[in-house]
Amino acid sequence: MKHLHFDVETAGFYGAYWACAGGSDCAVIAMIGDDPEDRLARSAAKWLCGRGVNVLTMSPAKKDYGHHNYPLERIEAAISWLKANGNQKIGIAGASTTGTLALTAAAMFPDITLTIAMTPSDFVWQGFMQGKRDGCKEWPVEGESLFSYRGKPLPYMPFCYQHPDYWHCIAAESKRTGDMVNSRKLFDDSEAAHPIRPEEFIPIENIREKLLLIGAEDDVLWDTAKYIRRMEKRFAEKPHACEVETAVYAHGTHFVFPEGMLKIMLPVGAGLFVRLAFQAAKQFPEACRQTRQDIDRRVSAAIHTWTSTE
Repeated sequence: MKHLHFDVETAGFYGAYWACAGGSDCAVIAMIGDDPEDRLARSAAKWLCGRGVNVLTMSPAKKDYGHHNYPLERIEAAISWLKANGNQKIGIAGASTTGTLALTAAAMFPDITLTIAMTPSDFVWQGFMQGKRDGCKEWPVEGESLFSYRGKPLPYMPFCYQHPDYWHCIAAESKRTGDMVNSRKLFDDSEAAHPIRPEEFIPIENIREKLLLIGAEDDVLWDTAKYIRRMEKRFAEKPHACEVETAVYAHGTHFVFPEGMLKIMLPVGAGLFVRLAFQAAKQFPEACRQTRQDIDRRVSAAIHTWTSTE
């Protein structure tokens, strides 16, 4: 697929633009993958382009999965570029940490009128880095949030475990459960130690037009089902200007990608990969597949309605 590449130094954001073959005046900012041109990002772009939208894939930096004080001005700059280059409607989609980023950006920037958040949290947490440090693959960054704006970190929930106990907690839980990654205890213990303050919650009531929240009860990275239900309660209590659709499945794991997107990512053995990654998928493979199929229908329908509505 042909695309345009963007660097922070010249464009104000790090990303790649993939134009829909049939032409479109709608674009989705997709934050799926460790790099805007890696296999996951390309697969997401191909799947989304197949639904009639242009796609701007983004990530913090080249092959960088860490998120710490990520400048939200980059999303702002990306929106400006998209609008200046023929896109009348702007959407955003993210999964896992970037699902939380999608919610945060959509709550801040009113030009975003379609928000798809897969396995998000409803609050901002402490920033983290990935790599190798003292035998650890991930560690929290002291004094930094997941996101920043205008040079200031957004208020965040601090982790109760710091380096190296942070990674030791994740490693021990992953070994105990047999999951590729299991960080649910980290999040549960942190929220118990530091009840989330009002300013740390994402002001989701500011999100415009269409919001789709997706998660599964058996997610072992964090309790996204609880977070989505908290968001439903928040919407019930606060005035808002968006149509909210929530989908919380019994089975689906942390990989709640649309089935078609996952098959593009992994043409052979997509289901096997998920089963190897998470014990819940090994126990309920058909239920997880049905979840991904339903997500495919939901996301496709949301995009179709969004692009076809004046």
